[in-house]
Amino acid sequence: MRSMKAVYTSAHLGHDVTHETYLGIPVPACEVTERAENIRAALETDGGFTLVAPTDHGRDPILAVHDPGLVRFVETAWADLTAQEVDRSFLVADTYPVRAMFEGMSDDALGRLREPVAVGGRTGWYGLDSSNPLVEGTWGAARGAVDVALTTVDLVLDGGEQAAYGLCRPPGHHAARAMAGGYCFFNNAAIAAESITRRTGEPVAILDVDVHHGNGTQQIFWRRGDVFYASIHADPAHLYPFFLGYADETGEGPGLGANFNQPLPAGTGDEAYLVAIDRALEAIDRTRGGIIVVSLGFDTYREDPIGTFALTTPAYHEIGRRVAALGRRLVILQEGGYHRPSLGANATAWLRGAEGRPLDPEPAGDSTPAGTRSAS
Repeated sequence: MRSMKAVYTSAHLGHDVTHETYLGIPVPACEVTERAENIRAALETDGGFTLVAPTDHGRDPILAVHDPGLVRFVETAWADLTAQEVDRSFLVADTYPVRAMFEGMSDDALGRLREPVAVGGRTGWYGLDSSNPLVEGTWGAARGAVDVALTTVDLVLDGGEQAAYGLCRPPGHHAARAMAGGYCFFNNAAIAAESITRRTGEPVAILDVDVHHGNGTQQIFWRRGDVFYASIHADPAHLYPFFLGYADETGEGPGLGANFNQPLPAGTGDEAYLVAIDRALEAIDRTRGGIIVVSLGFDTYREDPIGTFALTTPAYHEIGRRVAALGRRLVILQEGGYHRPSLGANATAWLRGAEGRPLDPEPAGDSTPAGTRSAS
């Protein structure tokens, strides 16, 4: 059997985060370099994957999805921090332009709002939360993650691959058109989907199986009928991103009906999750197009420190099998997953399932899920 191509770049090591802010207190970071390195090592050990380096796709595919101001901010924020003599090891905002600040103001008045000059203000202008630290190497890592995603697209569209995997880090699905957040700076899956629709002229589906709702992906395609977004995630009433991800959010205008959210309760295990997967795949099967972009998160795992689900490694194998059984080509892009010891086994299980290979699992412990912090 032909081995699956997996795209990886060491550029992610530049986003070397040690701490994040949780409810105002610095805590050890969850989205760290070890995540991607553990998955890479597991793929190499497995022997059934071929690792390839990404090619440079430039800025245009990013600008096709994201506001130029956001791109400029991610590129220049660290230099601005240094120039403005702000002594920090990482950058997060403490002031955000929240909706209540502008209550009662007219659209004309809101149209005169302007981006601040101070880097702290700019971080809030382009940010969702204080758990998304930016460091000196973030720009290069975020650009690298986009190139990983787009090279994965190339392998499927040009290279004849039925499925390919992009080991994206930083992840992307919380990044909206003009906003970073949730460990995400650029929306890798949205950029990939946009590239596919432009290159093929066909609709595309995005299947998001991270434990957190992909608010950024939803926002970007909210009024688009050519990108169908299906997300299975924890109930946002209790878990990040809190304000989006409910079942009655179905899109607007040309995008009405092209957004399918399935929020599930804490403690959701294998059986209930597989029912949700089948519902999502049935919905995708009713759409046109031959490619699915998978936003692949393993923070649904039962031991994930910030997830609330209880999935097991064998479940990932079965999910991968069912997604591939739909018969569409797969662009599989890494999102979250923060129980580092299990990431390699869970990733190889999912990808083995998608390839039609047996599970051959390596169990990674036996405990229950815990925690409710924000993340991709």
